Amino acid sequence: MRERIVPRFVDSYVEEHGRYGLQVHAALYRDLLGLLQREALIAMTAHALELVTTEPPPLRGKGKPKPMLRKDATLFRRKFLNALTRQQKWGLGDALDFQRDLQMYEALIARSGTSRRRKSFEAANHPFVDRCAFLLDSSFMEKARMAASRALTEVETLSAKVIAEVLQNGSKGGSA
Repeated sequence: MRERIVPRFVDSYVEEHGRYGLQVHAALYRDLLGLLQREALIAMTAHALELVTTEPPPLRGKGKPKPMLRKDATLFRRKFLNALTRQQKWGLGDALDFQRDLQMYEALIARSGTSRRRKSFEAANHPFVDRCAFLLDSSFMEKARMAASRALTEVETLSAKVIAEVLQNGSKGGSA
């Protein structure tokens, strides 16, 4: 939230494409930002969970890093989502809605097989990109997809940074 990725994304899209109508009504603009921030939080969470559970953490000593065991990944996921629920002050319904959308994101990401790096002029094949483009400006879908793709890159970069800090601080605390 402090990074202001979503408001910058929307504001730069409005400026770049002259779509000032998106900001005219304060209440609608606030609602749009709220929806897009939720999408960004889902994308960040999906990326963070993927990083933590599939990529081996760097080791300080000798030995080869190993990916997280399935039972540890399940436990980490549960703790992560519980902490996120507390931090966002969600009720049970909101938490379940978020988890349902997260599972949908994860299934779509797994199905798309986005292993290759995309070029800067390509829109990402990612649910965040499609959902944000539709919410932002469905009449200019391809332009909105490109802008959402750039925002996704920022969201994933922030997610990786946060996870690296969390894991580093967790290892300093003595227990992993």
